[in-house]
Amino acid sequence: MIGREGRVYGPGGEVAEGLTPRWYPLIPHPEHLRLINSPARFKVVPAGRRSGKTERAKRALIIQALRESAEGKYLDYRYFAAAPTRDQARQIFWSDLKAMIPKRLLGGRIRESDLTIPLITGAEICVVGLDRAERIEGRSWNGGIIDEIANTKPGIWKANIRPALADRAGWAWLIGVPEGRGEYYDLYQYAISGEDEEWDGFTWLSADILPAREIESARRTMSAEMFEQEYEASFIVFGGRAYHPFDRRIHCAPLRHNPVAPLIITMDFNAEPGTATILQEMPLPNARGEILPTASSGTGVIGEVHIPRHSTTPAVCRRIVADWSERHAGPVHVYGDATGGAQGSARVQGSDWDLVKAELRPVFKDRLSIRVPQSNPRERVRVNAVNSRLLSAAGDVRLMVDPVKAPNVARDFEGVRVLEGGTGEIDKKADPGLSHLTDGIGYYIAREFPVIRPVVGVGDLAWRT
Repeated sequence: MIGREGRVYGPGGEVAEGLTPRWYPLIPHPEHLRLINSPARFKVVPAGRRSGKTERAKRALIIQALRESAEGKYLDYRYFAAAPTRDQARQIFWSDLKAMIPKRLLGGRIRESDLTIPLITGAEICVVGLDRAERIEGRSWNGGIIDEIANTKPGIWKANIRPALADRAGWAWLIGVPEGRGEYYDLYQYAISGEDEEWDGFTWLSADILPAREIESARRTMSAEMFEQEYEASFIVFGGRAYHPFDRRIHCAPLRHNPVAPLIITMDFNAEPGTATILQEMPLPNARGEILPTASSGTGVIGEVHIPRHSTTPAVCRRIVADWSERHAGPVHVYGDATGGAQGSARVQGSDWDLVKAELRPVFKDRLSIRVPQSNPRERVRVNAVNSRLLSAAGDVRLMVDPVKAPNVARDFEGVRVLEGGTGEIDKKADPGLSHLTDGIGYYIAREFPVIRPVVGVGDLAWRT
């Protein structure tokens, strides 16, 4: 049987005898050790990305499930490993939990159908998605861990999870990256207030665990605010401009069209206004329009379509044809809203993307490619990708606008707002005429230049002597 938690992964990184190889040694961090040794019933852990919080939680879940159920106080013991959706929960927990539990500690066959692992002590560990609250309701739980809790449905902790822990005095770890000043922020502030001895809060930086090269890689590809949130565990309050790095003095300059390089068209289907943006990847000039020998490559907005009222998808496409069919000889790639847009032309004339193909294919022929995924990225992911392209935490500018050729794009970047106090969601009601041009740009950038969180191997997280 597994002994005291310190014998499993203590300050020296030692591993208890009899565990699977999946229990690799971890870097001993003071806040980690305080977390695993804390007697608090509810532990709130807003820590940096890829810094070991989920790994610590998985180990604590297995150890406490075995230890508590061995006492035999209840006829059955149930523990959960939860995430905002079932797919997320499976990806985060399922393979690891199966690999971490030795066969001799299993109490029967692992149930793939309902993601349940029976233990030799009679306990069960269940992997649960919180997109359906009934998965956590209706039965008693002895404890569990919730990852990415800031992305769960509002109110689910108080209304669904906390009551399910009541009759057995169950415990919980609430872990994730800080996002905004919402419920997770409130829970963390309560946990560290000292008002309730059942609660405690823990946090640390990604830089405490990850190699310096990974931190610098993230700094180069993320906006400063996103880097602070994801890697420095800061609760960033989003308010005001969605594309806050945009500055005309930095991001606006004359840009030159290259007639043989790929022409990027981005579309966000809408009737008022009807829009499209025209982009190219190019060496970026400074604000005076000078392309220096040291110029970096980036995305240049070299044109737009903006039809204020009563627009249709064919009308937008015909404007594109009129502006670019004779000027451009190279490839033409089209990106945009995967859903086709509820207010576009699709309601009466067929799929918006079918309409795009019908208008553009006869003109651009085999030079045309439609590059649209099956589903859109999350809005916040899209905005973060654009902001990181506008200005990374390392100070790199990779997105510029020609303010003469694309004046409405510049106004969009300046005018789009986010919901006050939210986690970066665009306020579509502030000015309904805005956001469509920059939304289109976001679909392209999120696909071709996504903010990729560095994937760190076991060797980077393990304790190396």
